[in-house]
Amino acid sequence: MGLSRFFNLVSKPSKKPINSFPPFPNLRSTPTSQTGSHSSFTTSLQSIKFTNFTRNRTLHTENPSGFLSNRTGGFYRAIHDGLGKTQVPDEASDKIPGANNREITEDAERICRILSTSNSKSPIDSFLDGASVEVSPALVVEVLKKLSNAGVLALSFFRWAEKQKGFKHTMESYNALIEALGKIKQFKMIWELVNDMKSKGLLSKETFALISRRYSRAKKVKEAIETFEKMEKFGMKVEGSDFNRLIDTLSKSRQVEKAQEVFDKMKHTRFKPDIKSYTILLEGWGQEQNFLRLNEVYREMKDEGFDPDVVTCGILINAHCKAKKYDEAIDLFREMEAKNVKATPHIFCILINGLGSERRLSEALEFFELNKASGFEPEAPTYNALVGAYCWSMRMHDAFRVVEEMRKCGIGPNPRTYDIILHHLVKARRTEQAYSVFQQISREPSCEPTVSTYEILVRMFCNEDQVDMALRVWDQMKTKGVLPGMHMFSTLINSLCHENKLDDACKYFQEMLDVGIRPPAQMFSNLKQALLDEGRKDDVISFGLKIDRLRKTPLVGLR
Repeated sequence: MGLSRFFNLVSKPSKKPINSFPPFPNLRSTPTSQTGSHSSFTTSLQSIKFTNFTRNRTLHTENPSGFLSNRTGGFYRAIHDGLGKTQVPDEASDKIPGANNREITEDAERICRILSTSNSKSPIDSFLDGASVEVSPALVVEVLKKLSNAGVLALSFFRWAEKQKGFKHTMESYNALIEALGKIKQFKMIWELVNDMKSKGLLSKETFALISRRYSRAKKVKEAIETFEKMEKFGMKVEGSDFNRLIDTLSKSRQVEKAQEVFDKMKHTRFKPDIKSYTILLEGWGQEQNFLRLNEVYREMKDEGFDPDVVTCGILINAHCKAKKYDEAIDLFREMEAKNVKATPHIFCILINGLGSERRLSEALEFFELNKASGFEPEAPTYNALVGAYCWSMRMHDAFRVVEEMRKCGIGPNPRTYDIILHHLVKARRTEQAYSVFQQISREPSCEPTVSTYEILVRMFCNEDQVDMALRVWDQMKTKGVLPGMHMFSTLINSLCHENKLDDACKYFQEMLDVGIRPPAQMFSNLKQALLDEGRKDDVISFGLKIDRLRKTPLVGLR
């Protein structure tokens, strides 16, 4: 019977500002148990044989495609997408041969500032030639990553860099540009780059994985699969890991049904599935909260002779937490314990985050303490989950105490830590306190705000009808060389239209077009109506033509 009984059961519906941070005493107390929370439910997993568990994890070995080759690491990345990534200490990264990371970061920020403030009608060469920076492969990749939301600027910088004496682009710089162009759907230009890479011997499977992912995110599933098929035409041997990467790409782009279809069509004819193949699909159906399909994949996995391992258990626990079936998730954890299977940190993290979001704080704290007692080294994602658990219960003082604990452990805080805190302060409409926290982050050189941090603040001020404050945050962001994405532009432009600041709205709309971002239909409709109400029909026609050109006209060729 396996998990049948288990899944049958599961499928049933189930304002005061601060001027400074409070003191951060150490976390000393061990939380008490919350009784009666999950004693009534008993799972039936008798057919699962917990054998061949992967106990050694290799975290953070992500290749340029974004798909981790290590099995447990792949699940770790997927689960922690919403919880924050472990911060890599500066000391470790400084050991990279020939790279002064701090200097590269500062130069990259300076270049991005120049690009984001330069006149869009003038060639960028004149601005960049005076930047006085030493162009290196590491710097170029760093700049292109920072320009990932500005594909047109990324392409302009890429072309400028290749003209510099003695410089040659690497596979990494090409892939970074492809990522940026994929976000603005410039696929014709991308395939020109692929041909260029082939002629230079720089083409790799990671490039095709990147392109497949961008197609998949753009809901162009047919093209994503065709990209996979093209690998052989470019002289590459397709292996089982490549099939896994394809179904992983589709699954993580909310196309798990298509991933299942590809899997069913190709298994045993073009590739032999392994346990990773099945856990990718399990994770995908779990994210969709489709327990019927999850159970089908699980049964097939068992029938094919693959015993569930610790990654499988983590996926099942996460699926139940996502469906708010926390008692069942806890019972699965207890099953693991009973079979002497050691839970990994990401499993603790799932439970801390899930229980915290349900305001079952004492239980979340118990799992945090259990994680510490298990002997694992402190990790930022686990502490970030604890910060979130306190925030869900609006125990902000305790959240800040955890931040101090992270400092003492040498694992942060990182930008994600503060994004969690800001999210909850904004949700509670504690605007002044949120801005105070943001100012504190801005003064921390080791934890500078990211584009997501700025987006939280801009949206907060726009929602509070404080567009002047939103513009102040925006300008601070641009000063740091951080470029906004489509959603951030949309938030600001809609707010400017709402306050009838149409000149500013047009200014930022034009800036959005200049970096190659296609405006969402609803946002342009709002701007168009506001302009028409003011009798500015010519502006509407002009913007309409520009959008049409952006949609239909690909970027000019590489040469």
